[in-house]
Amino acid sequence: MKIYTKTGDQGTTMLLGGARVSKAHLRIDSYGTVDELNAYIGLLRDQAIDDQHRQILKTIQDRLFDLGANLATEPAKAEKINVPAVQEADITLLEQSIDAMDADLPPLRHFILPGGHTTVSFCHIARCVCRRCERLVVALADIDTVDPIIIRYLNRLSDYLFVLGRKLAAELGAAEIIWKA
Repeated sequence: MKIYTKTGDQGTTMLLGGARVSKAHLRIDSYGTVDELNAYIGLLRDQAIDDQHRQILKTIQDRLFDLGANLATEPAKAEKINVPAVQEADITLLEQSIDAMDADLPPLRHFILPGGHTTVSFCHIARCVCRRCERLVVALADIDTVDPIIIRYLNRLSDYLFVLGRKLAAELGAAEIIWKA
């Protein structure tokens, strides 16, 4: 099988289920941004971080593939196609991880500027892409069918990435940069 099909040369692509849509369609932008987020999570996972963080990030990457497949599926045919879905347990994993990391951190009293260490910065970039992805999926849900758990997962994932950034800063001995107005 060749990597190129030439079927997208006219600016369209096919959803799972067979419908062809513009590559500028909000659904394509949504799952394309999930893919971008997954790439940044991979970059973060490739840093010199604790194995436990690395394992959770790998699990997150798997869920993002599930989430992207869900968004890439034609809503009218979703029930006929066996696409893996995000589960409540996936959100619970994020929440438990947030709580465990947060318990070891000083209370948050100020806004924090991204930076302080390259690894921490990668985490903040992933968080920002996650927030953009969430906004796109919310906009898609305003005009088309989207499983609500996807929005919840993305919302919780951005929280996870924020707290992970703080945790990594602490583990790496990097000072948090406080925003001062």
